[in-house]
Amino acid sequence: MPLEYFHADADSVDVVKALRRDGATVVRNQVGPDVTDAILLELRKPFDAVGRYDESDFNGYTTLRVSGILGISPTSAELVAHPRVMEVADDILLDHCVNYRIGSLTAIEIHPGETDQYLHVDDGIYPVRMPGMQLQISAMWALEDFTEENGATHVALGSHLDSNMNRYNSVEMQHQDNTVQAVMPKGSVLFYLGNTWHGGGGNRTDKPRAGLINTYALGWLRQEENQYLNVPREIAEQHSELIQRLMGYQLHRTLGAFQNPDGTWFEN
Repeated sequence: MPLEYFHADADSVDVVKALRRDGATVVRNQVGPDVTDAILLELRKPFDAVGRYDESDFNGYTTLRVSGILGISPTSAELVAHPRVMEVADDILLDHCVNYRIGSLTAIEIHPGETDQYLHVDDGIYPVRMPGMQLQISAMWALEDFTEENGATHVALGSHLDSNMNRYNSVEMQHQDNTVQAVMPKGSVLFYLGNTWHGGGGNRTDKPRAGLINTYALGWLRQEENQYLNVPREIAEQHSELIQRLMGYQLHRTLGAFQNPDGTWFEN
């Protein structure tokens, strides 16, 4: 099946419908180059300073990765809390939680010579699968044009319907030859479900390509990336209330309670 693309003014109801059906979909040109260029400028020094810290067979050896994004890129908040993303996340996640929060935020710059990442599911960090319930969703923002040659993300459409829990051997082999690449201009966003098989593409060009992957998880799950430690509190307080809530500065019913005399946390 083909990957479905939408214009920036499309109704989110249609975007969610395609996401639920196929496991992934793209909205083109959701933000302008002023936003993506500003984020790239803010990320340049962190990419160069710590980008190779997480090198591995999974993450690659010619790919730069940076976390703690909201502490180093103020403009990234425009993507993290973008109304389009909030509408999609509301529809997918709020049936199963009081609120949701950031699972992780990672800037990824794939450099020339990188090979295809092996296919995986992002919700594999949680040792449970509940039929009909998505544990998280992902929004991959193209900070530069994503092409087949420079590493556009591979997604296995329909793979979210696979209930096989034996995820990282035979199932990966089953899907690896049935992927499409999310080719999209910068400022576009690829949505995919937490149980959709996907992987970064290899870069066969002479220039890097950068993206920002935002995941959002049910509010009663532990975050993949610890926002409280990765983003200094004095910086977190400079963000909007919505961003602070997404970072986890809110209760989920009674989960996350703490005695806080200064009253700077948010109730449900």
